[in-house]
Amino acid sequence: MPFRFIEPTFYAGLLDDPVLYLKIRPLGRGILVDCGQIHHLAKRVLRSLDAVFISHAHMDHFMGLDTLTRNVHVAPRTIELFGPPGLARRAASKLAGYDWNLTEAYWCSYRVHEIHADRIISFLLPGAEGFPLYSEGERKRGNALIYRNAFIRVEAALCDHKIPTLAFRITERERFAVDDERIQAAALVRGPWLRRLKELFFTARLPGTPIKVPRNPGEGKGPREVTFDAAALYERIRLPQQPPSIGYVTDVGFTRENRHTLSRFLQGVTWLACECTFLAADREKARASYHLCTRDLNALLAEVRPRFILPMHLSKSYLGETGRLYEELTPAQGTTMLRLPDHVAPAPLLAEEVPAPLPDS
Repeated sequence: MPFRFIEPTFYAGLLDDPVLYLKIRPLGRGILVDCGQIHHLAKRVLRSLDAVFISHAHMDHFMGLDTLTRNVHVAPRTIELFGPPGLARRAASKLAGYDWNLTEAYWCSYRVHEIHADRIISFLLPGAEGFPLYSEGERKRGNALIYRNAFIRVEAALCDHKIPTLAFRITERERFAVDDERIQAAALVRGPWLRRLKELFFTARLPGTPIKVPRNPGEGKGPREVTFDAAALYERIRLPQQPPSIGYVTDVGFTRENRHTLSRFLQGVTWLACECTFLAADREKARASYHLCTRDLNALLAEVRPRFILPMHLSKSYLGETGRLYEELTPAQGTTMLRLPDHVAPAPLLAEEVPAPLPDS
């Protein structure tokens, strides 16, 4: 995988509830995209989460909030939760189904951000109080960005699944890279200032920070120090690059509006995880339920042209014949298709598989 800061793990098979975990290597922390059945995720994975991104509140994408809460509720921190309009009330309603009479002041909280076309509305569910719902106001949404940390940014696009659903794009921050030719063209002399510039880059302190750099004025004169704004200096000498990115699309109808939105939103994405719920013969089922079939995904791939495609979320009605999905998908040259096993989540236990209790010796 062509990622420097992101380590993606898809915790689902072709027929399981889709769950994408992204470990942010430098932080040792992670984010989760969709939250259906997640009982098979290790506790240390769930406790590493800083943010969870929910495409929509259908059961197979949202029911895992209970499992997540069971594993993290005694952690003294706040988890950011992002989703479509109405998510906060649904989260509060789910958690209100439990008794919380033994809460402690250090319990975790959820901060829920509902993504609208023109604004983001935020709510707080404090665990110390049993997760009641408090409004935290709203802010205007001027672009697709909804979340960022020191190493990634997450963008969202609203699509239609007969309800609002979100597609996500996670992009790594640019790596620090300078162009020797640009340094020479600016008559700068390499030295310790480059280490200082790199430090400012990774601590997000470039803008407004002065930095002294030796510059060769030419004509036999020795270098003299010149002061630059660090952000302007880096922009002048940086190596142009396109950071790798991950796209995530599930449960969208192949309408003209959705196709237009996704084609623009996912353009140039590196690694695309995209639902393909139906085979071509069941195109009408896909249309009726606002899902994609193999023909739809082929058309989308021809427009987006990702480097990698991970088809997922195939209908369970195709159990035993999942290989047909890969036969019908024909990504363009330059796109590598990634295959999933049918299942990753463990199978349910039968009674005879459960160890019998032993007599007390």
